[in-house]
Amino acid sequence: MSIWILFRLIGSLALLMFGMKSMSDSLQKMAGPQLRHVLGAMTTNRFTGILTGTFITAAVQSSTATTVMTVSFVNAGLLTLAQAISVIMGANIGTTLTAWIMSAGFAFNITDFVWPAFFVGIILIYSKRRKIIGDFLFGVSFMLLGLGTLRQTGIDMDLAHDAPVLAFFSSFDPDSFVTTIVFLLIGSVLTMCVQSSAAIMAITMILCSTGVLPIYQGIALVMGENIGTTVTSNLAALTANTQARRAAFAHMVFNVFGVVWVLAVFHPFINMICSWVGFDVTMAKTDPGFLANAARLSFVLAAFHTTFNVTNTLILVWLVPQMERLVSWVIKPKAHKDEDDFRLRFIQTGIMKTPELSVLEAQKEIQSFAERIQRMFGMVRELLGERDTDKFVKLYTRIEKYEGIADNMEVEIANYLDNVSNAHLSDETKEKVRAMLREISEIESIGDSCFNLARTIKRRVNSKEDFTDRQYEHIHQMFELTDDALSQMNLMFQGHRADLDANRSFNIENEINNYRDQLRTQNITDVNSHTYTYTIGTMYMDVIQECEKLGDYVVNVVEARMRVRQSEA
Repeated sequence: MSIWILFRLIGSLALLMFGMKSMSDSLQKMAGPQLRHVLGAMTTNRFTGILTGTFITAAVQSSTATTVMTVSFVNAGLLTLAQAISVIMGANIGTTLTAWIMSAGFAFNITDFVWPAFFVGIILIYSKRRKIIGDFLFGVSFMLLGLGTLRQTGIDMDLAHDAPVLAFFSSFDPDSFVTTIVFLLIGSVLTMCVQSSAAIMAITMILCSTGVLPIYQGIALVMGENIGTTVTSNLAALTANTQARRAAFAHMVFNVFGVVWVLAVFHPFINMICSWVGFDVTMAKTDPGFLANAARLSFVLAAFHTTFNVTNTLILVWLVPQMERLVSWVIKPKAHKDEDDFRLRFIQTGIMKTPELSVLEAQKEIQSFAERIQRMFGMVRELLGERDTDKFVKLYTRIEKYEGIADNMEVEIANYLDNVSNAHLSDETKEKVRAMLREISEIESIGDSCFNLARTIKRRVNSKEDFTDRQYEHIHQMFELTDDALSQMNLMFQGHRADLDANRSFNIENEINNYRDQLRTQNITDVNSHTYTYTIGTMYMDVIQECEKLGDYVVNVVEARMRVRQSEA
């Protein structure tokens, strides 16, 4: 084999993979928010979930993108495990369209359509408003060019007359079960390495259409590709929560189950599909020239791929609850981690996602951040009444640790949003990102206020003086108002009616301001009348003033949250 033909083979595969990725990315950018809404709205039962997975995967031409998106949604708590399983089943059906596109590429010289598409694409790219459509056309063009070059390379390689290649494949008994298992494993390993079942499918079509690889071994490779492609979603879920890892594992269970039952009826099942396509397996064994019909052989592989996934779905759609129990039994919840440990729950790095989905995950992380800050304020309330010295020190240390966690969370979420904003985003999403950056800044300031409160309480303990009963009563009332403000803030993050929650937050802030003014006036009177010392009065007002500042930060978060809601409307 000429080294230049080998380079052409590798280069055409690279073109194919790049074209499919570009096409998928462009479609996801165009329909990012819509894909999210479709996934959320059309997964009410297993059948609509399957249709949704099929539709989205056929649209974006990437089962990996759909599966990773689904795993991310489960991780964010937007989809249940049962809903995710049905979407993944649909994704396996939707991805079969890719095989049919490839089989069409092997049926005729598909590169004839490439050059006009390139021309139109470059015009759209320079027209700015239609840039994403131009990127999509370029992706399609590269994919078709890769397919056409692969087809021509297969012809030029003339593998049917390459003695070493023929000797290698003829060393395997085509009717042996062991041979089927070997090629199944080869397909799995190659797909895991390349991370593209489409590329391995293209190679399989070349090998089969040139008469080198018998159809049985070719289909064994296709089955292996179905298993190998599940690795991506499982890798994506490694750092996710338990439900997301279960969803990814369900993807693997689905494909492995299908391979097992197909192996049990391997030859009869393939012969049936060949008869549908009009391919005579017996004639293919005796007439090598018959194998040269690339179109028919590629259609056999595409037909098998579709029949395999559709039949597998028809079998397992009735067993979704059983699959859910199985993956829940295999994937146990992670050992409980101390909630005081710093970790991001929803944001994950190194996973393919659309910017829109990344923004959604950041929103979930900010909600988690806000809930953590309210727990921190709860510790401050507990610290005020703690009389045991050892317990006081332990609780203060915990609050101090939370303050450090708040600083880290602000930095990590801000960096993540900064990376997301570098991608192509709609104007609404850009506005949303700006509002979210303000949210995390204000939430971190709430954490600072909580720590300042804790330090004031510690200063009071170290001074050996104490607040009067009346001061304690006033502080508890102020703490109650402040905690109410934090609760209303978190209600907004949980999706309650924005206008009502915002008005309630503004009303609470007014109550806090008025109460602060009242207590400040009373404090001056009490200090002048020697009801308590100036020192304890100063620490008392430090607590009250800090609560008022905390309330201001809460209102700032609420206002930023309303901007996010408005951009979503």
